[in-house]
Amino acid sequence: MSRLNWKLLFYCGLAAPSLMEALITSRGVPLRVASRKLSSVSANFSCLEFKSYHCRSGRVSIMNHPKLLRPVTTSVQPQELSALGNEGNIVPSKEIMDLWRDVEAVCFDVDSTVCVDEGIDELAEFCGAGKAVAEWTARAMGGSVPFEEALAARLSLFKPSLSKVEEYLQKRPPRLSPGIEELVKKLRANKIDVYLISGGFRQMINPVASILGIPRENIFANNILFGNSGEFVGFDENEPTSRSGGKAKAVQQIRKGRLYKTMAMIGDGATDLEARKPGGADLFICYAGVQLREAVAAQADWLIFKFDPLINSLD
Repeated sequence: MSRLNWKLLFYCGLAAPSLMEALITSRGVPLRVASRKLSSVSANFSCLEFKSYHCRSGRVSIMNHPKLLRPVTTSVQPQELSALGNEGNIVPSKEIMDLWRDVEAVCFDVDSTVCVDEGIDELAEFCGAGKAVAEWTARAMGGSVPFEEALAARLSLFKPSLSKVEEYLQKRPPRLSPGIEELVKKLRANKIDVYLISGGFRQMINPVASILGIPRENIFANNILFGNSGEFVGFDENEPTSRSGGKAKAVQQIRKGRLYKTMAMIGDGATDLEARKPGGADLFICYAGVQLREAVAAQADWLIFKFDPLINSLD
């Protein structure tokens, strides 16, 4: 492996296991390994250990971190490294940095951005349908299916009751991404308004907003509907975030109502990228500290793996 590839591995490997896999690929043949999502990309190198895997071209070693979430399997072709090869979106230009420093409002995606989990996936797992729902989530976040189709399909797989949602919230409190509390605190100290815009559910996002001190009126999310006995009956299809392009409409609605001059959207998925449209966000920052979605990262104005650069640039 070349010295350049090893540098890339150490630079991005902590937050992008799919990239690590591609870098150790030999002769253009992808090596499939069981990789894991990092709960924190700010881990020290002293916490890393090397593990060996066998492939047809020999024995290779990759870094493994002891404090990881559940395993996921990934496979990336070498050419997909172009998602991270654009130095301009890993190291922002002066224009992008100036936009960030001038923002009057920042809209955050919640799942895999503000929180380390995908809320609907976690709720589904709690209800016994985790794997099937996670597959739909991956398709929706990658932009391969309309969001409303994926949302309806996922909910139909486990139909959560009110009592089950309440039990879930009691037993599994929100797990925030490292640095998000500090970033939101810094934004609010700088008189920058903060919004949560999510394809997830208000029932699960309200506790997150309370922790971060974000008012309920600054939440744009979906709402699970229950019957008189607490049984699941569907979701509110009138919420803009219940369908494709909904986050973009929510950002446009916010901007029109509050007359913000400059807005930023921070998230990890295709629905977050959509928010950077005329009348919407001026700046899309892709946070890949939990999930790296190569197609989304390639189109971001700024690609980050932790929130420190955003925090430090506001000093």
